[in-house]
Amino acid sequence: MNRRLWRQAVIACFALIAVIAPLGAIAHAATVVALGASNTYGKGVARNQAYPAQLEAMLRAKGLSVRVLNAGINGDTTGGMLSRLDGAVPKGTSAVILQPGGNDSRKGSGADRAGNIAEIQRRLSAKGVRVIMLENNALHGLPHQPDGVHLTPEGYRMLAETLVSQVAGAVGR
Repeated sequence: MNRRLWRQAVIACFALIAVIAPLGAIAHAATVVALGASNTYGKGVARNQAYPAQLEAMLRAKGLSVRVLNAGINGDTTGGMLSRLDGAVPKGTSAVILQPGGNDSRKGSGADRAGNIAEIQRRLSAKGVRVIMLENNALHGLPHQPDGVHLTPEGYRMLAETLVSQVAGAVGR
C-alpha cells in the first residue's frame, strides 16, 4: 500500500472513531429516574421545563454522561408509584429521585404513604439503586404557579440546581 492510501486509511479510521465514540458514551450514560406525581411530571410547564429535563441538562453541562427519565404522573399516589415501580425503573438504573407528593392525603390513602415509601425504598435498595428523597418541604420557598402547588419553570430550575450535587454523587461521577 502506498503512503497516500495508508494516510487516507488512517484518517478514515480516526473519523470513524470520532463518530462512534460519542455513541458509546450515550450507551454508557448513567440512568436516573425521577419518580413522582405532578411536580415531577412538571404540571403546567413544557416537558423541557420540568425539573428532570432541566436536571439532565445541568448534569450534562458539567460533563456528566447522565440521562434523567421523567416518571412523574399527575395525581399519582405512593401506591400508584409502588405499583408501577418495576416498569418505571429500567434495569441498570443508578439512582431514583423519589418525590412522593401530597396526593395520598387528598385521595384518602394517607395512612399507606409511609409504608408505600418504605417498600419503594426497599425494592430499589435490593436492586442496588440509590434513592434520593425529595419531600414536599423541598418545594417551599420556590416560585409556584398561581395554584400554589405546582412550580413555575424558574421554580423547577431552582429545584434541579439543588439536586445536581446529590445526583452526581449518587451516580458516582
